[in-house]
Amino acid sequence: MKRALPVLVLTVAGLIPVWRYTPSAPEPAVAEPAPAPSVSASPGSATRVVAGPTVDTEKGPVQVEVTLDGDRISAVRMLRQPDHPQTTAAVPVLIEETLEAQSADVDTVSGATVTSDGYRESLQAALDAQGS
Repeated sequence: MKRALPVLVLTVAGLIPVWRYTPSAPEPAVAEPAPAPSVSASPGSATRVVAGPTVDTEKGPVQVEVTLDGDRISAVRMLRQPDHPQTTAAVPVLIEETLEAQSADVDTVSGATVTSDGYRESLQAALDAQGS
């Protein structure tokens, strides 16, 4: 019984900082403005860089930039994405699937459903703007 009181007091004293902890709000990721679409100098092979619209999701804004060589998707880059660990892990998977599928028809990444939906929407809008 003599030990119970000090253990209880120390436990409460240790929990007070946990109860008082208030996490700071994450700052949204700031992206560079999207460059204007460009055309390569080589005749017959046009390289276009197109930015999709920013899609506001409940986790944060998502914006995709796609590079097209002719009708082929050669690169995809995230201009804006939520600052969230699952999003960070999902982006490479989404980009890889896009390059394999050559379309916005990619699977949702488990744990990043909201980001996956925003990614597909922004990517499809960019592809539609170029008629691909």
